[in-house]
Amino acid sequence: MTNAVKTPVATESAPFPYVALFVLATAVFMSVTAEMMPTGLLPEMSAELGVTESQIGLLVTLFAVAVVITAVPLSAMTRRFSRHTVIVGVLLAVAATSTFSALAPSYGLLAFARVLGGTAHGLFWAVVGVYAAHLVPRHQIARAVAITTGGGTLAFVLGVPAATVVGHAFGWRVPFLAIAVLSLCASLLIAKRLPRMPAPGPRVKPAPDARAEPSSETGVKLSRLKRLDPTVPGVAVICVIIGILMVGHYSLYTYVTPFLIGQLGVPIGNVGGMLFVYGVAGALGLLIAGFVFGGRPTFGVGIALVVTGASVLVLSLWASNPWLSIPAFALWGIALGVIPTLMQARVLHVASPAITDTAAAFYSTAFNIGIGGGALVGGLLLSGFGLESLPLFYLLLLFVSGALLWISVIVSHRRHAATLA
Repeated sequence: MTNAVKTPVATESAPFPYVALFVLATAVFMSVTAEMMPTGLLPEMSAELGVTESQIGLLVTLFAVAVVITAVPLSAMTRRFSRHTVIVGVLLAVAATSTFSALAPSYGLLAFARVLGGTAHGLFWAVVGVYAAHLVPRHQIARAVAITTGGGTLAFVLGVPAATVVGHAFGWRVPFLAIAVLSLCASLLIAKRLPRMPAPGPRVKPAPDARAEPSSETGVKLSRLKRLDPTVPGVAVICVIIGILMVGHYSLYTYVTPFLIGQLGVPIGNVGGMLFVYGVAGALGLLIAGFVFGGRPTFGVGIALVVTGASVLVLSLWASNPWLSIPAFALWGIALGVIPTLMQARVLHVASPAITDTAAAFYSTAFNIGIGGGALVGGLLLSGFGLESLPLFYLLLLFVSGALLWISVIVSHRRHAATLA
C-alpha cells in the first residue's frame, strides 16, 4: 500500500479554467515585479545607498543565485505539502521580503533581503507551471502556460514601469512597500479562489523484478541507467538553451535604464514610458506564443530568436536613431514575450509525468542562472567596456543558443526517423 496522492487530470470536456489561470497570473505578476524592480531604479538606489549601478545590478544576480541554489531542493522538500498551500506561503514570503527590502538601511541588508526573496521565488516557479498544466488537458498546456506567464509580462507592462515612475517621484523604497501590500492581497485571493491541487506525494520506487536481479556491481549500474527517465535528455537540452538565452538577455536588460539614457538618449523621466512600451510589446508576444505558435513551440522559438537578433543588432548599430531604435526596442519586447512561454510549455510537453515537478524546478534553475549570470556579466562589461558592449555580447549568445536549438531539432528528427524505421 502506498500513501502517494493521485493527482486528478483535467478532462477534455471540462471548461477552460480561465479564472484559476488568471489568479495564478496575478501571483506571477507580484513575484516577477518584486524580482525585476531594481532594473528601473538603478540611479535612485545607487545614489541613496552610495554604491555603483553595477552593484545595484548585482542585487538581481543575488536574487537569481538564491533561486538556483534552492529551487530544486525546496521543490523536493515540499512534495508532501499541497501545491495550493505552497503558493500561498510563497506570496506571504514575497510580502515579507519586500517589506524587509523597503526598510533595509544599508546595501548589505538589502542584499540579504534579496537572497531571501530569491529563495521564495525559486520554489514559486517550480510549482506554478505544474499547477497550470494540472488544470488543463495536455494539448492546452501551451495556452494555459501563456495565460499564467502573462502575469510576468504584465509585470513588465505595468509592474516595473509603474515602480520606476513611483520610485522616481517618491523614492525607491515606496514601490517595494507597495509590492509587499499587493502580494499580501494576492495571497488572500489565491487562498480563496485557486482550486486545490493535492501534494504529489513521495516518489515510490518500483518493486524489484526478481527475473532481472543483477549478478554483479556492473549489473546494478546498468539497471540504474535503465531506470533513468527517457525524457531527461530532452529536458536538459531545453534548460541549457534557456540558460544561455537568459544570460544574453539579462546582460543587457538588467542595465536597460542606463542603456536607454546613455545610448538611446532617453530622458530619465521617460524611462518608465519606454519600459511600458517594452512591456506592451511583450504582452503582444505572449498572445502570439499562445495562439499562433502554441502547436509548434520550437518553430516559434526559432522565429523569435531571429527577430531578437535583428532587433539587438539595430540597437547596437543605430541606437541614437529613434526612428530605428524605438521600433527595434519594441520588437525585442515582442520576441521575449514569445521565447520563455514556449520554452516552458516545451518542457512540460517533453517531461514525463513522473518528473514534471523536477523538470519545472530545473527549468526555473536554468532560467535564473541566466538572470544572475547575465546581471553579473553585464555589470562586468559595463564597468570594463561601457554600454556599447552589452548588445554585442547578447548577439554572441543568441548565435550560440540558436545553433544549439538547430542541432537539437536535427537530432530529435533523426531519432524519430530511426524509431519509425
